[in-house]
Amino acid sequence: MKKKLNVVTALAVCAALSFTACGGSASASSSSAASSTPAVSEAASGDASAAIDDLYQQENQLFADHADAWNKLFGMMGKSESDSNGDYADFLAGTLEANKDSFTEEEIATLTADIESIRGIEAQIAALQSQVDTSSAADSTNAAQEASPFKNFSATDFDGNKVDDTLFSNNAVTVMNFWFTGCKPCVGELSKLNELNETLKAMGGEVVGVNTETFDGNESAIADAKKVLESQNAAYRNLSLNSDSEAGKYASGIMAFPTTILVDRNGNIVGEPLLGGIDIQENYDALMQQIQSVVDADNANQ
Repeated sequence: MKKKLNVVTALAVCAALSFTACGGSASASSSSAASSTPAVSEAASGDASAAIDDLYQQENQLFADHADAWNKLFGMMGKSESDSNGDYADFLAGTLEANKDSFTEEEIATLTADIESIRGIEAQIAALQSQVDTSSAADSTNAAQEASPFKNFSATDFDGNKVDDTLFSNNAVTVMNFWFTGCKPCVGELSKLNELNETLKAMGGEVVGVNTETFDGNESAIADAKKVLESQNAAYRNLSLNSDSEAGKYASGIMAFPTTILVDRNGNIVGEPLLGGIDIQENYDALMQQIQSVVDADNANQ
């Protein structure tokens, strides 16, 4: 029931305080609680969270104004078969309907009117919460983008060619697979990664391997890694990172292998890392679903 699980407790506290503490700044009647003007104006001013708090206060005021009827209804909630995880107004209405024989006609009329006011309030809360969630998601995305370890990217492939951040800008999605030569699950998925690379070419993407033993152009480690790749018929690009680069530090922090991430055209990590080999069908399906979402987003932005 979202925050409403606290309502019974709140009413008990209010009873002790003669209901003077629940109104806050919103001493609203049923009719004013249903009005959308205060919520919209506060949202427009960028204070959606404060508007949500105000709306919850309006609901609490309804409970306080008709405390006897509401306390009776709250006490019967365990008897209702309504879904408390669904629409809150529907939940309250369902509880009332299931126990209507226990209420007078006046109580039913009062509670029904309050429930309809709550329905309007809940609609406003949902709209405002969507704004808050969208803003929070945007802030999180911006923070993640600013912190991406693949900005100003620089590396060398196993043939000695320099690679920069055009690696990402030229691809709708870049699948980066972190592995090391002595990791059996890592080696076990190499041929599957090569197949995935061929699939991604048609989608505007690419698979890139990062062997964490080959940092700083370690020639011996690169030679060993190339032998393993050849034995698995894996011909996609593999990179050696500089250990002191941001990308190198990111790779050094990986504790589980193999780990696979997706990077978009702007060098930003998208979604959560995939742990484990994609030769496991469940992992492959999950990765392909992520890849498709990144490609779709890229197409939408073109």
